[in-house]
Amino acid sequence: MTEPQTFADNRPSMLARLMAGIAEHAPNVTSGPVDDEPTPDEPGHPEYHRRQRAEFALNRWQTAVPYRYRNATAEHHVIRAWADRAANDYRDAGFLVLHGAIGTGKTHQAYGALRRIAEAGPRRFEMIATTAPDLYGLLRPGGSDKGSEHELKRLCRIPLLLLDDLGTEKLSEFTEETTTRIVNHRYNESLPLLITTNLPVRTGGTTASDLVTRLGDRLASRLAQTATIVSFDGPDLRRGLRSV
Repeated sequence: MTEPQTFADNRPSMLARLMAGIAEHAPNVTSGPVDDEPTPDEPGHPEYHRRQRAEFALNRWQTAVPYRYRNATAEHHVIRAWADRAANDYRDAGFLVLHGAIGTGKTHQAYGALRRIAEAGPRRFEMIATTAPDLYGLLRPGGSDKGSEHELKRLCRIPLLLLDDLGTEKLSEFTEETTTRIVNHRYNESLPLLITTNLPVRTGGTTASDLVTRLGDRLASRLAQTATIVSFDGPDLRRGLRSV
């Protein structure tokens, strides 16, 4: 009479038959490394996260930009190069001064530069864009519920600051001191400052008819050390009325 066998006694042979069956019916697949790297459309890929940052930055840009400049793009190669430096590391960008006659496209190009930075998807994107008259109005007593000193510190420390139409404000001890504090702080902390102005950079005159004379020798020296200067020539693009 055959002795009864337990499962443990048959385990080696049963396992062998099971493995043989699996091998017989399994597809012929060559072993190799598993490709589990994310694609550019999947979380974990650098391009995916760059796009996410760009979307966030563009939303901030659109919130800060006046409606007229929603389609602004940077077209001048020097301005694009400045924006690319700022997108890579805003402390390497320096100042950017756009000067020229009224209506030559300076403000359009300035907002376009900020847009180009946003589209690059920098790791940090915070900006303030204001005109010089609005800035000085904000910083005068009663101009802000939070207080002028709070607003001034915010303007000094924000990573990206656009000061549009510098030189259109009435020159006074207050405007001179305010401009000096902003420019000095941003210079010392290597923070970019984008300026547009109708004033020529230097005429050699003794009145405040050019940017250098208006800002004073000390601030002019700061600009000379760190600023990229772009001149805009040509007719006023805003001239001409459409008749109906």
